[in-house]
Amino acid sequence: MKDKPKNIKFQNQQNSKSQFDIIKLEELYQRTDLNHSIEAHHKVEFYILLFIEKGQGHHTIDFTDYQCSKGTVLTIRRDQIHKFYKSSNLKGSLLIFTNDFLVSYLEKMEAQKTMLLFNDLLSVPKLQLDTINFNTIINCIKRIENEYFTINDAHSLSVIRNELHILTTHLLRIKAKDKQIVFEKKYLKEFIEFQNLVEKNVNKTSKVKDFASQMSVSTKTLNTITKSIVNKSAKAFVDEISTKQIKRLLINTKLSIKEIAYQSGFEETTNFYKYFKRQTQVTPEQFRLAN
Repeated sequence: MKDKPKNIKFQNQQNSKSQFDIIKLEELYQRTDLNHSIEAHHKVEFYILLFIEKGQGHHTIDFTDYQCSKGTVLTIRRDQIHKFYKSSNLKGSLLIFTNDFLVSYLEKMEAQKTMLLFNDLLSVPKLQLDTINFNTIINCIKRIENEYFTINDAHSLSVIRNELHILTTHLLRIKAKDKQIVFEKKYLKEFIEFQNLVEKNVNKTSKVKDFASQMSVSTKTLNTITKSIVNKSAKAFVDEISTKQIKRLLINTKLSIKEIAYQSGFEETTNFYKYFKRQTQVTPEQFRLAN
């Protein structure tokens, strides 16, 4: 019997109609009502902003460990795998929300810009704030907490939505100022379109010409787009996404290697082995065992 992936859906136990929640990190560590272990890899179907107020620790996002301390902000987008490491002195907040809560209420260009904050292929998930920016961000979070926990009236979710937009915009400004993300780059819009297509369809095809056809451009143009934004060929970019999705299946499910190969678009398990080892220098079993 196949094991289902540990996909964590958004659920607000206090307000089932809300698509937003805020949880204190130290309270999350104490919870016993969860249907999964937060210290095991799990894939989320929502967005998380993790803000560290004090203490030391670390957190794993898509197989990379990030050191956390006062002023660390981690961005986790839906479909990413992550896990917590409990630390008694780590204090902070998790702001959790669905795509619809924030993005569907913004005009298209503003929504695309907001989502850049969570795009791990354009910027690393970790941002370390200096003292001035720390104060700016914590004040935003305190206003959200006050609205959510104290005021909590018919207008609160609308206020929180706007405050959350202000918060993400502040974070985008900080990243842009530190040259951690670029908004005005040529081909950025086309790159995001390509990225979305690959993430949705790479288990059906990994051929650059197929994606080029869907975008009504040439393969040469796709190479120009990816080299301009991430300094990689289109094929290397497709392989990066494909490999990441395979890793998620290896870690987040108990499917057999043969089943994962089939789900990843490989008809022959032997070809799947060769592909994964070429990309990672380890076999699928070695990667699964190590993680």
